[in-house]
Amino acid sequence: MSNLSADILATLEKQAIELPSWAFGNSGTRFKVFATPGTPRDPFEKIADAARVNELTGLAPSVALHIPWDLVDDFGALRAHAEGLGVSLGTINSNTFQDDDYKFGALTHEDPKVRQKAIDHHFECIDVMNATGSRDLKIWLAEGSNYPGQADMRGRQDRLHESLATIYERLSGEQRLVLEYKFFEPAFYHTDVPDWGTSYAQVAALGERAMVCLDTGHHAPGTNIEFIVMQLLRLGKLGSFDFNSRFYADDDLIVGAADPFQLFRILFEVIRGGGLNNPDVAFMLDQCHNVENKILGQIRSVLNVQEMTARALLVDADALRDAQTSGDVLAANAVFMDAFYTDVRPALAEWRESRGLPADPMRAQLDSDYQRTIEADRVGGMQAGWGA
Repeated sequence: MSNLSADILATLEKQAIELPSWAFGNSGTRFKVFATPGTPRDPFEKIADAARVNELTGLAPSVALHIPWDLVDDFGALRAHAEGLGVSLGTINSNTFQDDDYKFGALTHEDPKVRQKAIDHHFECIDVMNATGSRDLKIWLAEGSNYPGQADMRGRQDRLHESLATIYERLSGEQRLVLEYKFFEPAFYHTDVPDWGTSYAQVAALGERAMVCLDTGHHAPGTNIEFIVMQLLRLGKLGSFDFNSRFYADDDLIVGAADPFQLFRILFEVIRGGGLNNPDVAFMLDQCHNVENKILGQIRSVLNVQEMTARALLVDADALRDAQTSGDVLAANAVFMDAFYTDVRPALAEWRESRGLPADPMRAQLDSDYQRTIEADRVGGMQAGWGA
């Protein structure tokens, strides 16, 4: 473990990455949803699969839920089930994009009855939070317009504020509202929350317990995402990450798959800005595993985040600052590249073994009977994931 100091390992030991329940369900593209053997039949089985990832990696101690996909009769029982498997229930995600009434908007709709229906859904989510002990209510809105003149963009922002304020007032204690942004899709002319600035403007108007969620796949090609990370941390408004990877748009691929160096740069700014292992900045995955095994996809994802965090922690901050202040462009860049190109995988494998974890969690899952068992037991599993 020569390239990972005791301090770095102590930092990595605290890292926690929340898994999304929907990553274990059936998902697909606009064209096809592929059913896979062993798909969970209910939220209890989704949580069991998530707990399996945590068992092998030690990195995923909580599971995010999506309402209504994860509705159950007794959330107290679901919470007890999760805790019995060594995980907790985390972020509650709302859904205002799969109802006919929301064709022209939900929290921004012209009709106050439709807006109230969407607000009531979020009240239901808060009730779930009270039962599960969850802190964060995350809101992503598939709202906007396709044609110039179709919608009153300013009026929609005003109605969005009023709706969010009503929801925010219902939160209690340490509960937070986290507003996600996405620059397009399904609306193509304008989206109501298309960028970090709009999200920031909306949550800043609500209060201290309203934050921005940054999804790494929700940006136009060429966007400097690490700059946005830096700015939101600087402003104290980065509430959570949704980690995934994109080649074209919101591809929801395994984090780090498309551009590992970008993930490294993002995590460097997280560390630089005090966001690593900060309870106010939640790390979460938001991915769909359409063609790959879902449990292995989640294992690979959390390991990718851990690996790039380890590399980012290797950046020599003093040498970097000296190069920056002296204007030595190439030396500064070399400090970055030296850390990025360091292979930390052998050290991480050895460290995992020292903690009683498999050196290679992917291989441990493949060599186990877990997948074969769930494929035999879960007949007819059709639980929803993104795109299902």
